[in-house]
Amino acid sequence: MPDEVRRAADILERRHVIPLLWASTAGATRFNEFRQAVGGVPPRTLSDRLRDLERAGVLERRVIPASPPYPEYRLTDAGRRLAAVIRAIA
Repeated sequence: MPDEVRRAADILERRHVIPLLWASTAGATRFNEFRQAVGGVPPRTLSDRLRDLERAGVLERRVIPASPPYPEYRLTDAGRRLAAVIRAIA
C-alpha cells in the first residue's frame, strides 16, 4: 500500500475527523463553527482533532489579527483532495 494512502487512512480513522472535513468543505473556519457543525464533541477533543489535521497538512491555521486575535482553519491543497474523497463517499 502506498505510504500516502496509509497516512490518509490513519487520519480518517480518528473519531470526528470525517465530520470536521465535511464541515470545512461546507464553510466552517472557526472553532465554534466546527463545534456547531459536528455537535457533541468535547472542546478538548475538537481542539486535538483540528491540531491533528493541521499537523497532517490537511488544514492550515491562520491567526487573524483582530481584537482579540482568533484562529481560522482552511483546507490546504491536500485537504481539498482528501475532502473530494469524503464527498465521493457521500
